[in-house]
Amino acid sequence: MVMNKNQQTSRKRRDIASIVMVVAILALLNFICSFTFKRFDLTTEKRYTLSESTRKLLQDLDDVVYLKVYLQGDFNPSFTRLKNETKEILDEFRAYSNNNLEYEFINPSENPNKEEVDKLEKQLYNKGIMPEQIVDKSQQKTSETLIWPGAICSYKGKESVWQIFKRQVGYEQEQSINNSVQEMEYGLSNTIRKTKLVKKPEVLFLEGRGELDTIYCADFMRSLTEYYNVSRVNIRNKLYALKGADAIVIAQPDSAFDDKDKFIIDNFIMHGGKALWLIDPVYINRDTFNLKGFTLGFKNDLNLDDILFKYGVRVNPILVQDLQCAQVPINVGFKQGQPNFQLFPWVYYPLLLPTSNHPIVKNLDLIRTEFIGTLDTIATKDVSKTILLQTSRYTKTQTTPARISLGMIKYKPKEDQFKNSFQNVACLLEGRFESVFKNRIPSVFMEDSTYGYMEKSNPTRMIVVADGDIAKNSYQAATGMIYPVGYDLYTKNQFANKTFLLNCMNYLLDDEGLLQLRSREVKLRLLDKKRISTQQTKWKLINVGIPLLLIMIAGLIQFYIRKKKYSK
Repeated sequence: MVMNKNQQTSRKRRDIASIVMVVAILALLNFICSFTFKRFDLTTEKRYTLSESTRKLLQDLDDVVYLKVYLQGDFNPSFTRLKNETKEILDEFRAYSNNNLEYEFINPSENPNKEEVDKLEKQLYNKGIMPEQIVDKSQQKTSETLIWPGAICSYKGKESVWQIFKRQVGYEQEQSINNSVQEMEYGLSNTIRKTKLVKKPEVLFLEGRGELDTIYCADFMRSLTEYYNVSRVNIRNKLYALKGADAIVIAQPDSAFDDKDKFIIDNFIMHGGKALWLIDPVYINRDTFNLKGFTLGFKNDLNLDDILFKYGVRVNPILVQDLQCAQVPINVGFKQGQPNFQLFPWVYYPLLLPTSNHPIVKNLDLIRTEFIGTLDTIATKDVSKTILLQTSRYTKTQTTPARISLGMIKYKPKEDQFKNSFQNVACLLEGRFESVFKNRIPSVFMEDSTYGYMEKSNPTRMIVVADGDIAKNSYQAATGMIYPVGYDLYTKNQFANKTFLLNCMNYLLDDEGLLQLRSREVKLRLLDKKRISTQQTKWKLINVGIPLLLIMIAGLIQFYIRKKKYSK
């Protein structure tokens, strides 16, 4: 069938009108969309959806944040994925920053001048970027490459470092990359926060009552300095010792507080100060225990019962045993003239798995504790309580004085005795607290503005943990090595103690945005290495051949349809 000239002209006009209409609709949609901003995240875990706190941080930028990213080059597939994820998160940040974020990827080793490369790498190391040695093994050869997976962030003349990839002890490279991707939004937003921070909050560690010293509290304090100004103070009878502080940490004291020091702490809290109490309700003589293998546990009389009770919590001098516990090495004899140490579960070192959805503990791994007590909440007006940590279902409590002996490891625990399930170990208190010194001090002090006494506090927060060892890091005197908080020297496992403690302080000081980002979970679907090596050729053929085959089939179908249509 042959179309006449009028029909051809009419069809041509229809086609031109359709094209003009489509272009006009597209132009109109583009004009409308220029006044709105919307992005769609189709991933299951909303990997590319930034949190509200991050979006606010980016929208509040009033100058350009510039990042030099030293993650460029020919990497293995794992680090190539890390580089791509980094670029995607940077693009996402730029989209919400009103173009106040710029970045460039730099390959430190691309300069042919070896001296310049060495100079740049030394600068990166001195600024805090840790290098990573990539060992790429294939069937043909093995190659090694030194990379610098980090970035330098600049804002208004200030710099801070973003360590993109963090090697984690005990994890495979793939898992370390997975965790690095999972923390990417947190790491980048935290870097920008630190760069634009004008004044850091003040955190004071109290000392003078046998608290953890700077060696055994070093890792916790060092981690806090990333966000806060951290120092130590002895408050003995110094009324203004806590002036200017935003939060205090009372970490494992072993001697009683007198009323003067309690008044100073109470007055600090009444004026809105935050407090992190890390208290051992039961005193254990570690020297006797390590030397003889047995000791007694007594109530640790710190003279803090009244002040904590007034705030809404009672710390109990009860020792906890838990079948969900850490392991300790025991010498079971001699082998070839050398002590034969084996690891055995030690019920006095409970491992706590958080089950609450509170931001402080959400998605946290096991937390390691030692010789912990319990706590109860008290009905207190205007104060809300949230239990953060509990023991497991298989818990046994032991009143003081309590006999403790390593000899009990020889005997298998009787599960039916561990029926004091889910003992409270850590509690968050929020609200307006009543002073423990109400109606206890002369009116002349109450009326004297020098003391600034208040019977009822401003809205504030505190956290009480019935264990001081939760913040204690291991220290090796022979080498001077300070291990991370929560690192188990015997099993080489890293527990979540540090993250828990940082979350506590972030929450106390209103950095809830950091908590939401740190507890976020991103699932990466990792490739099966065994199937890659055994089925490599098969999947290459499938990935290359099937798309070509589909295109050929589509072409044949279209050819057949056109032939049938115009053959008439």
